Amino acid sequence: MSDPVRVLYDTVATAYDEALLSELDTKPLDRALLAGLVDSIGDGPVADLGCGPGQVAAHLRRCGARQVVGVDLSPSMVTTGRARHGDLGFAAGDLRALPLADGVLAGATAFYSIIHLHPDERPVAFREMARVLRPGGHLLVAFHIDAPGIPMGTAHRSENFLGHPVTFDGWFLYPDEVARIAAAAGLVEVARCVRAPIPDAEYPSRRCYLLLARPA
Repeated sequence: MSDPVRVLYDTVATAYDEALLSELDTKPLDRALLAGLVDSIGDGPVADLGCGPGQVAAHLRRCGARQVVGVDLSPSMVTTGRARHGDLGFAAGDLRALPLADGVLAGATAFYSIIHLHPDERPVAFREMARVLRPGGHLLVAFHIDAPGIPMGTAHRSENFLGHPVTFDGWFLYPDEVARIAAAAGLVEVARCVRAPIPDAEYPSRRCYLLLARPA
């Protein structure tokens, strides 16, 4: 991801933490999918890749994951996460060059962190995510599909986020294309789920969840 994305999340880190701390409380499907991921990996380590201030990583711990680490491009997000969730590990890192050893993870999540990747960056990121998974490991990826006035396959430019005047692009992705890129990186699609937005609780986009596995 580019430096503007790092600047974006450094700028909004505190506001993001406050706004999304309890976001999963209103998202039963998300909670169920995360719990299922934890069930599938047993006692193995799991990472939230593009973790922000750690709300998803903290939920993984609540689901029973024993070894949880959050990785984020933004140093301010990492600092905020450490202050909020002292029992979790955090590290600054880029999806295109993860600061993790080969095959170290039993599981991983990437909730909306791929939406800032340009098309030529996505294969690199998925190869990295496949690299850090052990054989038999699982990856749960979530991303936006479309929204009112924003079709699949396009980038939407925003110039304000959480009250901060920041400019950034977010991509709305084709599930089949993401699955194809994941397959080219050596990951097998296990399951796919698409859901509508939750009224008055989140940005009004349709979302896709892909559960992927590195073959044993």
